[in-house]
Amino acid sequence: MQKIKNLVLEIRPLHWIKNLSLFGALIFSGLANIEFYRDIAFLAFVAFCFASSATYVFNDIIDRSKDQNHPIKKFRPMAAGLVTVPEGLLIIFFTSSMSLAVANSINHLFTVLIVIYLVLQFFYSLILKKIPILDILIIASGFVIRVYAGAIAVNAHLSVWFLLCVVSVALFLAAGKRRSELNTALKFATRNSLERYSKELLDSYVTMFGSASWMSWALYTFFESPKASMPLWLTLAEISKTTTVNKLLMITIPLSIFAIMRYQSLIFQEKGEAPEKILLRDIPLLSSVFLWGTIVIFILYGGLSFR
Repeated sequence: MQKIKNLVLEIRPLHWIKNLSLFGALIFSGLANIEFYRDIAFLAFVAFCFASSATYVFNDIIDRSKDQNHPIKKFRPMAAGLVTVPEGLLIIFFTSSMSLAVANSINHLFTVLIVIYLVLQFFYSLILKKIPILDILIIASGFVIRVYAGAIAVNAHLSVWFLLCVVSVALFLAAGKRRSELNTALKFATRNSLERYSKELLDSYVTMFGSASWMSWALYTFFESPKASMPLWLTLAEISKTTTVNKLLMITIPLSIFAIMRYQSLIFQEKGEAPEKILLRDIPLLSSVFLWGTIVIFILYGGLSFR
C-alpha cells in the first residue's frame, strides 16, 4: 500500500492543476454550455495529465542526485529512494502511451501538440534548463501549449489579445519560479544555471511580465471579450452608454491586478517555486482567483443552462 502511495506521489497529481488551463478556450469561446465540447475538453485535460506526469518523472530521474541536496525536493519519492529508476521508466512509458492514446482519440493536431510538449519537456530536463533565459521560455511554453491545445481540441478560435495574456501570465509564473528558486540554488547548489541570474534581473522579469499580464487581460476585455448572455446586461447597457454588452469582463480587471500583486509579493518572499501549492494554500490569492473565475462564468454563461 505504501508503494502505491509513493508511485502516486511520484506522478505529482497536485501539479495537474496546471492542466486546467486547457479549459480556457472552451470557456472563452462560449462552448462550455455544450456537453460534446465539455467532454472533448475533459479528454484533453486527461491526456495532458498523463503527459505532464511523464515529464515530471523523467525530470526526477535526471535530477535525483541534485534533488537529494534540496531542502524540499529531497522528500520526493525518486530522490528519497522510495521509487527506483526502473520503476520510473515504466511510469514514463505507461503515462506517455496513455497520453498519446487519449490524444489520438481527439484529433491528429492535438496529438502533434502532445508530442511537441513531451519532446520539449524531455529536452528541458536534459539540457535546456541549464541555459539561462531559454529555461524560462521553455517553462512558459508549457502553459501556452496547454491553452492552444485546448483550443485545438474543441476547434475554438483564440484572439490575439487572449494569447498575449496567456503568454504574459506564463512568463510571469516562469520568472517567478526562477526568482524563488534562486536563493535555494545558491545555498545548496541545486541548479548551476541559476548562478548566471542575478536577483535584480529576475526581479525585473517578474515586474515586467506581471505588468504585461494584467494589461493584456485588460486589453482583451476591452477589445475582444465575448458577449454576456444575460438579458440583464442589455438593461445595464441602456442605463450607461459606457457599459456595453461585450465589455462587462472589464469589471474583473481590479481582481486580476490584485491577484498579480499578491502573487508577486509571495515571489519576493521566496514562495513562488511551486505555483500550484501557492494557489491552493494562500487564502487571499485563492479567493481572488475564485472570485475572478466566478464573475467570468456568471457574465458569459449566467443566462444559459448546462445540458
